[in-house]
Amino acid sequence: MRRQDIVRMFLFVVFFSIGAATLSISILCDDLLEYYHSKELLRAAEESLNRLKSLNTDYDILLPQLEEDPNLIERLKAAVLGTEREDDGTVYPKVTPEQLDAARKALTEDAGKGSAEPTVPGWLERCSEPRRKMMLFLSGAFLILISFMWFSSGKRANRDKDGLPNANKL
Repeated sequence: MRRQDIVRMFLFVVFFSIGAATLSISILCDDLLEYYHSKELLRAAEESLNRLKSLNTDYDILLPQLEEDPNLIERLKAAVLGTEREDDGTVYPKVTPEQLDAARKALTEDAGKGSAEPTVPGWLERCSEPRRKMMLFLSGAFLILISFMWFSSGKRANRDKDGLPNANKL
């Protein structure tokens, strides 16, 4: 193979690959967006399911304890309903509003860290705009056409070693 043919083949592969990838992305953009949104919904459903499983195990542990100790209901009532207990001989710690605010901030910071990462890549959001999607499609098609028109090995005229047309085959 001549050096010119190798360069031509390399340029054909590069232009065709870029054009095919661009064309594919413009066509599959909506499907990729749907995939990322479905993935996010699945993650949220799994988190909800895990929370429900945790509550289920907590209640499974609590039910036998309630059957064994009827006073446990009175102790849980204050924690669940937020009412004051009425035991005269017991001292309960008082919580100040500042302590509650600090605890609330700590909990919201922990909850915010999990959802801070974006679910859909930025390039995909930009490619999903109709104007950009059309530009991607046209540029991909243009690159594929260029690769076939300029870099493919089409029929060449029969030539001698000197580059002149061969008179025997004409």
